[in-house]
Amino acid sequence: MSQVFSFIIPVYNRPDEIQELLESFKSLEGDFSFEIVIIEDGSEFSSEAVAKAFQPYLNIAYYYKPNSGPGDSRNFGMRKAKGDYFIVLDSDCILPKGYLKAVEHSLTHDYVDCFGGPDTAHESFSNLQKAINFSMTSFITTGGIRGKKGSLNKFQPRSFNMGLSKKAFEASHGFGKIHPGEDPDLSMRLWELGFETKLIPEAFVYHKRRISWVKFYTQVYKFGLVRPILNVWHPSSKKLTYWFPTLFSAGLMLAIGLCFFKINLLLVVYLLYFVVAFMVALVSTKSLNVALLALPAIMVQFFGYGYGFLKSTWVVSVWRKNPETHFPKLFF
Repeated sequence: MSQVFSFIIPVYNRPDEIQELLESFKSLEGDFSFEIVIIEDGSEFSSEAVAKAFQPYLNIAYYYKPNSGPGDSRNFGMRKAKGDYFIVLDSDCILPKGYLKAVEHSLTHDYVDCFGGPDTAHESFSNLQKAINFSMTSFITTGGIRGKKGSLNKFQPRSFNMGLSKKAFEASHGFGKIHPGEDPDLSMRLWELGFETKLIPEAFVYHKRRISWVKFYTQVYKFGLVRPILNVWHPSSKKLTYWFPTLFSAGLMLAIGLCFFKINLLLVVYLLYFVVAFMVALVSTKSLNVALLALPAIMVQFFGYGYGFLKSTWVVSVWRKNPETHFPKLFF
């Protein structure tokens, strides 16, 4: 079943990233019909000149709109797109040469109205980017909960690398106004409408993610904040697994506290975990520096997500406060 693809790419103050992403489009293998829809979400640093430079080589439509967040910008792009199947990408991604071939092959043999692909680190990425990518994707952390086949009852595609049919977009009206969390929310609404989702393992992207410890903490903290909100919106999505970062963080603080009373067993268990995590990172990345950086990345991920999850759970489930009023920065 041949598709006409429209790539939907919102961008905010990242013309350099768009440059790299569009360069990767020029190297895609296969003879496929596709367009690229770039939505400038109220940026101060425009990507328009970059888009125009690539228009002789790629079918690019560029739109500028006032800032309204990534979800609304993706919806704007899908409404403007001409294809019958949309592929949503973040601007900080790079496509491997075989990306579209993998997508076309999978949809031809097992069609679904929504798919997701995994992410990995490109060899050109910094050691910090590679360490954060390991923390966010490895089985040794919670990174694979939503990003791997069979990790939950149904696969929840992530919006940095997500396909959506025009039919599913029109039925669901696309992404909601929460961010982050707009992608699992869309997945669960699609299931309620009878659509299916799946992972295409071969359709991976190189994903830069955050480039500093502060930005990474902010990102995972927000992930923690939105999950209890999604659990209220979609009660069937609740999983004990989502408590793991909070319990891990609390347990580590308890282990350190117990050491003052010469009770070291719990801390030894944590030390063993980090030794295993270091070894997995070393084998996976083949870099001593990246493996060492992976340890604080895991700590930041667990503490940031865990604290955000606990705070939001208290607010929305115990106090029963309105999340839009209490966490206005999560909504557009």
